[in-house]
Amino acid sequence: MSAPARMRFRDDVSADRSVRSLRKLQRTGSTSRVLNLLAITERLEAADGEPEAPFFSSPMLARSLILKHRLRPDETFLFDETRINATKVIIPFERHDLGLGAQSVFVGQRGWVDQLRMACDGAAGFPNDIILLQVIDELPSLDPFLLREYLRSRGHWPGPSYFSIAQADIEKMQAFVSGEIVALIQLAFAKGADMGSHTARLVGAILSSELDERLDPLRRTLMLDGDEFREGVFSWKGFLYYKWMMHSLWPQLSDVITEVGDLTLSGPRDADLTDYVNRAKLRLQKAINFHRQRVVAALKVYDDAFGDLTQNSRPQAFRDFLLKAPAMFMSLGENVGVVSHIASYWRYRFPQGKKLMCPLEEAANILQEFEISLGVGANA
Repeated sequence: MSAPARMRFRDDVSADRSVRSLRKLQRTGSTSRVLNLLAITERLEAADGEPEAPFFSSPMLARSLILKHRLRPDETFLFDETRINATKVIIPFERHDLGLGAQSVFVGQRGWVDQLRMACDGAAGFPNDIILLQVIDELPSLDPFLLREYLRSRGHWPGPSYFSIAQADIEKMQAFVSGEIVALIQLAFAKGADMGSHTARLVGAILSSELDERLDPLRRTLMLDGDEFREGVFSWKGFLYYKWMMHSLWPQLSDVITEVGDLTLSGPRDADLTDYVNRAKLRLQKAINFHRQRVVAALKVYDDAFGDLTQNSRPQAFRDFLLKAPAMFMSLGENVGVVSHIASYWRYRFPQGKKLMCPLEEAANILQEFEISLGVGANA
């Protein structure tokens, strides 16, 4: 049994818990869980500037929304394998009025290629678009840095506008990034200068999707121009993004590590399944902490390079690091994405303050999916 090819979303009905409504999703923009190609494409067309390489060949997919979606119990039957997370493709019926609803399909569900082929009306390049969606489905996150490097490693080079940090995330990052670059501000400006003003200007420039004159002092210091400077700033932004993500995530992950051990099983017991759950709890607690340590180790490489610039006055070392750094984004993004998904799903399934209890079989499925995503245990 396959899902209907057409699914409607209404503004007044929460038809999808992760989306709630297409209009709200449109306002949200792209995040680590949402790639809003519709908004990006509309913005590029309105700007009337130099055309950029599109993300998808099919015009319908080029105006779609891609989500990393938690599967509800009534959606898991769509797949042949056990999954609790999937990549969802949403194609609005009318791009100028999202309240009219959309077609949606999960990558990998039974019949998904045929459903998308009908929606895209056999557009040129459709087979390559399907391959690209399968690549995206492999990712634990849609964060712009992981996404860009993963696509480039597969020979796909969409325009730079598809890899900007979401405005909502930029607003949350402001204070954190200000604290991270204060040493650079102190180095660059004389004592008595308005540090707050200089910090705000530089933070805004670094996180912006466009390079402007506010970064000229940095460009001269690093002796970078053109594409090299653009790549250098993108790399810097990426490390600041991942540092902010881990700064925000670690309290949640600490809770998960504790609560996994406290999880109580209910319902009928199977000895083998109970033994698996008890062993998986211990493996997961160690694995989550191990993945965090890997992220911290990678970020320390950045910290050391930044220290060479601010403490040792070695801009060349920081420059060379930034130009080579994007290769680290795949490992960083995968590790951050996996632990972020675990923290998010755990809190969704076990809200704070509620009793940590679930049926044995469900607990086994959740822990098994976590183990697979972390690459640990007998089921990895």
